[in-house]
Amino acid sequence: MGDQKESLRKITHTLAMKNEEISNFICTLKQNLENLETNASRVQEDLESEFTSLHSVLDEMKGNMLTRIKQERASRTYELQSQLSACSKALESSEELLELANQTLCSSGTDGFTQVTDAPALVTMAPAFRLSLKAKASDNMSHLMVDFSQEREMLQGLKFLPVPATPEIQVSECQVCDNTVTVVWTLPEPDIKIDHYILEHRRTNHEGPPRIREEYPWMVVEGIREMECTLTGLRFDTRYMTFRVRACNKAVAGDFSETVTLETHAFNFKLDSGSAHQNLKVEDLSVEWDSSGGKVQEIRKEKNRTNSPMHSPARSALMSPKRAPTARPGRDRFTAESYTVLADTMIDAGQHYWEVKFDKESKAFAVGVALRSLGRFDQLGKSSSSWCIHLNNWLQQSLTAKHNNKARTLDCAIPSSIGVYVNYEEGTLSFYNAKPKQLMHTFKTKFQQPVIPAFMVWNGSFSVVTGLQVPSVVQSGQRKNSGTSSSNASLT
Repeated sequence: MGDQKESLRKITHTLAMKNEEISNFICTLKQNLENLETNASRVQEDLESEFTSLHSVLDEMKGNMLTRIKQERASRTYELQSQLSACSKALESSEELLELANQTLCSSGTDGFTQVTDAPALVTMAPAFRLSLKAKASDNMSHLMVDFSQEREMLQGLKFLPVPATPEIQVSECQVCDNTVTVVWTLPEPDIKIDHYILEHRRTNHEGPPRIREEYPWMVVEGIREMECTLTGLRFDTRYMTFRVRACNKAVAGDFSETVTLETHAFNFKLDSGSAHQNLKVEDLSVEWDSSGGKVQEIRKEKNRTNSPMHSPARSALMSPKRAPTARPGRDRFTAESYTVLADTMIDAGQHYWEVKFDKESKAFAVGVALRSLGRFDQLGKSSSSWCIHLNNWLQQSLTAKHNNKARTLDCAIPSSIGVYVNYEEGTLSFYNAKPKQLMHTFKTKFQQPVIPAFMVWNGSFSVVTGLQVPSVVQSGQRKNSGTSSSNASLT
């Protein structure tokens, strides 16, 4: 009996689920019917509007052409009637003169002929002799005839708008440079019905075709009128960007093109909060001076708030109060007067570029690179393990290039942001005024070990911008100034 009830209960549950599916499907069908009515009414109104507009154009053209015919007829009628009137008057005058001349010739005696001695002069001056017998206007109106046979065929061939063809992205013509991407595409054949294009792009760390679950969403650029689009001001924080494009006419959008993946190589790193001086508050890529040493306090509070294995009391007891988990274990916090924080990524090859925006009112600020061996008490630029640009606002303002406890004062305005360029193989470290990309100073050395982006701030703040490609103006300037830039030889 119990088994039968259980079986009935399962069947009942299955039937109830099926009924729910049917109910949902009925709702979907009803919604589809409503949408069908709405969409059909809309396209019918659009069709009537288009034909009304077409009729209006034809009526306007008809009126203009009729007006042209009427004007031409009126003008020629006036010319011909004027000429007809002149000819009629000339003919009438000539007949009168002929009659006068005949009377003179028929008169007898000298006296009669003498009385009309002016008759030859009158005949000579007859209007008929000055009259042109060529019509001033033609009666031919064939130049105003029309033949709309081709247009009728075209109108008879009118159909509903077709779905636009699928564009094809031309990878060889696409460009990636200066954190700008230009995407170029073509159509299989010209289509004058295309109104605009829609380009979608998405960041990814995978070179192959898009996966079902991607980490980043599609970003949409609409209303593109040409068959290319340039995206500027991008931050390349992934290895690649994927693109797809579709064409749209007034009624419908076509299918997306095949997805194309372009490499967006750039230097990316994060700040290693585990290396930061306890007076530096690190949040993502921003750092702020905290005189209370709040960073360590926050870590301790976080440890007390959680019972997770990572923050367990036993684990906390074993950890130094001035150490925290980091991607590069073993790096002690900077301490004493070394208000420093390092990046979490080392440079051991290639060319790289990043920028840092800083508070110009900071008491002191420095940016550069350092060796991994930089001591926890070492200040940037005061040992052989680091190179930097240093801003000092304490007592008097100065901007200097520092290395191995030697300094060179820089004769340039203090920028609001600094760009840092490293060519590891060439041993080049250059600093730029980031906005105009104006060179401030270049160190020439030979890196014996990997270097790490390094930053220092006292009573101030800064934020780092990563995901930047080496600007083309910087690359060209480096090639041009190769061997002529200032060297750290004068600082050693």
